[in-house]
Amino acid sequence: MKIETPDWVKHAVFYQIFPDRFSRSPRTQHARGIEFKTWGAPPEEQGYQGGDLYGIVDHLDYLKDLGINALYLNPIFSAASNHRYNAYDYLEVDPLLGGEAALRELLDEAHRRDMRVVLDGVFNHCGRGFWAFHHILENGGNSPYLDWFLVRGFPLRAYPNNNEHTDSNYACWWGHPSLPKFNTDNPGVRDYLLQVTRHWLEFGIDGWRLDVPEEIKDDGFWREFRRVVKGVNPQAYIVGEIWHEARHWLQGDMFDAVMNYIITSHVLSFFGGRHLNLSWRHQDVNLRAIKAPEFASRLDAMHRLYEWEINYAQLNMLDSHDMPRALWLLGNNKPAFRLAVLCQMTMPGAPCVYYGDEIGMSAGGDPHCREAFPWDRPERWDRELQAFYKSVIGLRHAYPALRTGDFKVIYAREQAVAYRRSLQGQELVVVFNAGETSVRVALSTEGLHATRFTPLWPEPGDALTQVSGAGLNIQLPPQQGMVLLGEK
Repeated sequence: MKIETPDWVKHAVFYQIFPDRFSRSPRTQHARGIEFKTWGAPPEEQGYQGGDLYGIVDHLDYLKDLGINALYLNPIFSAASNHRYNAYDYLEVDPLLGGEAALRELLDEAHRRDMRVVLDGVFNHCGRGFWAFHHILENGGNSPYLDWFLVRGFPLRAYPNNNEHTDSNYACWWGHPSLPKFNTDNPGVRDYLLQVTRHWLEFGIDGWRLDVPEEIKDDGFWREFRRVVKGVNPQAYIVGEIWHEARHWLQGDMFDAVMNYIITSHVLSFFGGRHLNLSWRHQDVNLRAIKAPEFASRLDAMHRLYEWEINYAQLNMLDSHDMPRALWLLGNNKPAFRLAVLCQMTMPGAPCVYYGDEIGMSAGGDPHCREAFPWDRPERWDRELQAFYKSVIGLRHAYPALRTGDFKVIYAREQAVAYRRSLQGQELVVVFNAGETSVRVALSTEGLHATRFTPLWPEPGDALTQVSGAGLNIQLPPQQGMVLLGEK
């Protein structure tokens, strides 16, 4: 089967937004009596801080100026939590977010700026308030919707005392009674979920990010899902949340790509080194200090997993709403963080910036990583880091070779690594010194097409970087990176 992925994704720089915490707009007309927590309240207090879709619209120019041309939004449908992974109505945009009118304006204004919008699709489970599950709660075994879920007894133990993991008498996500699992073998459930899929694509969204799709163990469902998606919009993006190797789903008949947590692990491990904060553990993001040869070997193994059509469409993140922020994981070492971002922006795959990373937001895992964007506290912004993001995103946009060019590691020794990106006569070499002492990197020109390379980034003539002669003899200070442009 020929594998095809959306062309626009290969040229996208995504920005992930947790809607309740990005921006609260004064334009959103709430029902009288609505009360939110104070903007910027500690995220561990949970609750709602009132971010909404109009708030995203209000800052689209900020994102456009940063270089963002695609948005990934965490769930926006009506739900009874700030994360909204427990929807009770998939065909209604949560009124707290501004409702359908706010989504309409967001799509129109984003598209007017040549920005795409991808929504979070949570099709494995819903919330206890979902209308069909509520029907069972009220009617027990007499509900016609009984087979929409996997019920093992009555009465349903939907509200245990601690409201957390329990030996529930119905299937739910990871034992959370607030997240009943759909029975996707039921044809009515499939029809409903595919109706939702089609409805919002026809409304104008540009793709779906799929929450825990491997827990729907039904290839037929995902093949039918793809047919529906591509039938509405052949260029719509389908990206699955699978944290590990995902070849099963990336054969051209299910997903276009996955959230590439594999590269997250590799990049943070190499550039973090001794600064890594190892207090956070995850089975699929195994952080430990590694040297350049292992980093190069890991990148090669990762790219060999999939065809390059897939590699160019992977969603490459340094962090997300489900893990600590990258800066925190790097021990708040900003030089290491800048190197990780430069690597992210010069690798195959679509980079994804988690909201606020560009101004230096740093926090541990959920819920701490879901704090409010400090629009009202500009003194918290790291302006140098923000300018850095704008510069390296601009670099990616300026050179097609950094997006869809060939990729090859050409140097890996101790804490220094270099790779080549080339496309139709355009050739760039990206060099890193992740160590804490200055290094001299002598690169062989064998296999390179250009006869001379000059510094492209940082700006030529930067006092911290030197390229000696016509060859590739580079002196890099500690924790510095350089991009070289080949010339014939």
